[in-house]
Amino acid sequence: MAQSRALVLKTTSLVTLTLQNAIVSLSMRYARMKKKEDLFISSTGVLMAEVVKLVVCLALVFIDEGFHIGRFWNLVRAHTIQNPLDTLKVGVPALLYVVQNNLLYLSASNLDAATSQVTYQLKILTTAVFAIILLKKKITISQWISLVILVVGVVLVQLSNVVEKARPADFVENRLLGFGATILACLLSGLAGVYFEMILKGSDVSIWMRNVQLSLLSLPCALCTCLISDSDKIFEHGFFYNYTLFIVFLVLLNASGGLIVAVVVKYADNILKGFATSLAIVLACVFQVYLFDFVITLQFIFGAALVMFSVFLYSRKPASKPKITMPKSDV
Repeated sequence: MAQSRALVLKTTSLVTLTLQNAIVSLSMRYARMKKKEDLFISSTGVLMAEVVKLVVCLALVFIDEGFHIGRFWNLVRAHTIQNPLDTLKVGVPALLYVVQNNLLYLSASNLDAATSQVTYQLKILTTAVFAIILLKKKITISQWISLVILVVGVVLVQLSNVVEKARPADFVENRLLGFGATILACLLSGLAGVYFEMILKGSDVSIWMRNVQLSLLSLPCALCTCLISDSDKIFEHGFFYNYTLFIVFLVLLNASGGLIVAVVVKYADNILKGFATSLAIVLACVFQVYLFDFVITLQFIFGAALVMFSVFLYSRKPASKPKITMPKSDV
């Protein structure tokens, strides 16, 4: 019974992660491919995603505490109000994640979904580099090879002349700006992920409670980003300017990303997570062909294939050395 339940959770989490990775890039691209006056304010979308994550993580902590309101409140208070220094530890990744999410909207405004998603896999490289620097992690030869293959694949994809025919006539994009935003998002993702891992390994606080702390600090960071970058638009048009049911769906989709990854890490492994990532790239390419009349070149296909192979190679567990058992003596 327990094994079948674990299998269901593993399968469900992986399918959900695959669909989320594929759909979020397509949805962000669709939301940004509009006339300038029809665009919603993306920084408010980042803020609302943090609100959703906070509510969901609080609910999960409440469930972990057996729906006991007293234990729930004492736990939250103990890890926030009564221990502010511990909460401030997650201030660095909180700020980095907010900036990263805003950069991904900038990337979606200037790169097609497939190219953006393939390029975003460079976060594997940045995560590996920061893990070596901060966690003193050892990288195997096969992983170094996979990182080189990853970079080559991304370069091929970026240099391929892919075209989206189904776009507004007045839609203008800057591929160099989109590429720069994606690269910077990869750097911030790698640093934030490794830093957050250091915090998780350095204490016995649950991952959901850490995410509550993360969201509590992300909210003021996201609010400051709104006021700094889009205060004129917000005061002129309102916070929820051009919000539709689709934008609400996009906010929920973005909020679910980190939570789904946490579940996958808990119930699956890196190989299956790599499979989900690779399948998401394929789905994004296929859907983009039909949704945006996306024209794929052979160079793009080859580059994307290299990126997917590198994901598999990097996540592959090294073969364990066979144990040598000495024959028992008859004496």
